[in-house]
Amino acid sequence: MPGEVPGENRWAAVGAPRKDGPVSTTSRSGLRGFWAELSTEGRWLLSTVAVQTLGRGLTLPFTVIYLHEVRGISLDLAGALMAFIALVALAVTGPGGALTDRFGARRLLLFSTAAQLVGCSILAFATTPVVVALAFVFMGLNFGVSWPAFNALIAAITPAGAMRQQYFGINFALVNLGIGLGGILGGLYADVAEPHTFTVIFLADGASMLVPIALLLGPLRHVHGRAEVPEGHDAGQGSYLAILRKPAVVWMTLLTFLGTFVGYGQMEAGFPAFAREVSEVSTRVVGFAFAINTVVIVGLQFLVLRQITGRRRTRVLLVMSALWAASWVILGLTGVVPGTIAAAAGVLIFHAVFALGETLLQPTIPAITNDMAPDHLRGRYNAVSAGAFQAGTILGPVVAGVMLNHDWSTAFIVMLVVGCAAMALMALFVERLITPAVNGIDEPPVISADPATADTSVAG
Repeated sequence: MPGEVPGENRWAAVGAPRKDGPVSTTSRSGLRGFWAELSTEGRWLLSTVAVQTLGRGLTLPFTVIYLHEVRGISLDLAGALMAFIALVALAVTGPGGALTDRFGARRLLLFSTAAQLVGCSILAFATTPVVVALAFVFMGLNFGVSWPAFNALIAAITPAGAMRQQYFGINFALVNLGIGLGGILGGLYADVAEPHTFTVIFLADGASMLVPIALLLGPLRHVHGRAEVPEGHDAGQGSYLAILRKPAVVWMTLLTFLGTFVGYGQMEAGFPAFAREVSEVSTRVVGFAFAINTVVIVGLQFLVLRQITGRRRTRVLLVMSALWAASWVILGLTGVVPGTIAAAAGVLIFHAVFALGETLLQPTIPAITNDMAPDHLRGRYNAVSAGAFQAGTILGPVVAGVMLNHDWSTAFIVMLVVGCAAMALMALFVERLITPAVNGIDEPPVISADPATADTSVAG
């Protein structure tokens, strides 16, 4: 089968039953057991994640500073240009998912990483808004195409179930490690008084794309991530409209959008604005808060993965929703004691609790999405999820800006807490619509043409 790699059948035989699901070698032996069971292709891909994202970390915290303070672009225009990246990404996500299914994840990743390299190189020397916008077109192409393609490639080299969930979680921790280290290095090196330092870090960001390009052209050149279309398959069943008619997909899409809106969509705008304007803490405290976020994710992700393996993923999302609701309440309380040590401590605690919720979110939603998707439609399913995420990152900052600009800080926190409660309800709806296997627990063998629906017939 196209995309199949050695190790998948071996993994299927590993594990012993437990009350709430299978216990894998991974959950018993930790990271060493996971690495031993991972295919060679999976090891190559995972071992380079932190290096790939190191370049992104060099520039991510400083792009707006670069545009405004180094290139003299007004702050409002710089913000609009940053939003332009997300709009381009949203526009190309759908076609990117369809092309991933048709041509394979590997080819689409080669295209997207090359686009990022070009975009960073242009941005390094851009001096006008027009040239910046051109650079952001290429970067938006990467962001829109790489998500469905990369997730589809992961699904192609890891078997469904516990192994795939572990992979997504560990990948997330390594992404944060790379970005965190890159942010530290970028902060130490970049200097607005020395414009060439920003040119260097953007060129380094582009150069980091040579790592995945070399990987895809070398050790992973035979893993194209494309599955054969089943015989007798109706082409109309693979359209986005047909996919979005499935109740499980609809609820997962809404859950992903809402999770992004109340979570990541607020990290770039809502949280910093609230911390500065309402909590009245220093920019240094805000910076430390983001550092704590990275430390918690990298430090706890492996432990969290061991605890959630074999448990219902939807129940994990319930715990995550509760943690995020608590984190927003903590942040809201800092507004009662603005400008104090208590407010600063609350801001730091907020990010620690929020990060713990992230360690529960990241292994679950991608795993549900990819275990739910038929192999030959995995690119489209991931594109739907990516589109929901991008929509949340676009709308989240807009709503935060309007509410906090009008001093509706209490209503802002209430909205986010209510959003977390709605996420919990959506997770329960999803639980009723997906199979136990898709939800991360063991079940008797089933025959199902489409894992996105729970209408399955038990074999034997």
